[in-house]
Amino acid sequence: MGKTEAKRQKTMTSLCDAALDVLQTPNPAEKARKTRDSIARWRGGEITEIGAAHLPLRPARPEKPVLLPPADMPKRAKAGSKRSKIALLHALAHIELNAIDLSWDVMARSFDLGDFERPKAFYDDWCKVADDEAKHFLMLEERLNDLGASYGDLPAHDGLWEASEQTAHDFAARLAIVPMVLEARGLDVTPGMIKAMTAQGDEKTADFLQIIHDDEITHVRAGTVWFEAWCNHHGKDIEETWQSLVRTYFHGRLKRPFNHPSREEAGMIRDWYEPLADDL
Repeated sequence: MGKTEAKRQKTMTSLCDAALDVLQTPNPAEKARKTRDSIARWRGGEITEIGAAHLPLRPARPEKPVLLPPADMPKRAKAGSKRSKIALLHALAHIELNAIDLSWDVMARSFDLGDFERPKAFYDDWCKVADDEAKHFLMLEERLNDLGASYGDLPAHDGLWEASEQTAHDFAARLAIVPMVLEARGLDVTPGMIKAMTAQGDEKTADFLQIIHDDEITHVRAGTVWFEAWCNHHGKDIEETWQSLVRTYFHGRLKRPFNHPSREEAGMIRDWYEPLADDL
């Protein structure tokens, strides 16, 4: 460990300090490594305080990739080609990079919580989420490198962080949208990606995607558990509150088909999301 890193660790006295440090780190790999290091220190008892921090509305980002509106993203190449695989892995790496920042943001942002308090178990759950997202990003970057590419080589869309900005004032909305809509969508689409990679004989990518899928179940479950806790604390109906927040903050209908078994394992009840789904 270099002197600079040792000095940085010495100043990391709380989770919110760590959150601010990660959010202000533009280099993606460094962001992931700092995340894993800080969470190891939390788990090991070196970081014991939650603390407080004034978070930026947007995290630091590298010069590349260029961020485009979703509608301006180039179409992917023919399925099964190396170019198409690189584009898929790049898109997934971008999702995971945003997910690292979103995990820290929900832990450290000063939402208007009323008298609802986030207990240590909440921070333990979201530290696991952040650690997993950092692991996923590094896995996907490794696979991109195997293919002669790296994160930043292609443009990426900025829709993911827009969901964070829109819910920066509302803790329940953040949980309703990010883990319970956006990450739950990952549970729906990842099995098809795994099947495609297996059919191509790319077992390494298939194995990485399976790890991501299985971890994401626990992330959606964390969102569901703490959304339910917030609703119960405030005496609100869970289904009605979630559906209302999704209608307010998510543009459009939820996309079918749904991976009902994985969603159920994550605590998502079919009656919650089916009424908000598009028609086949």
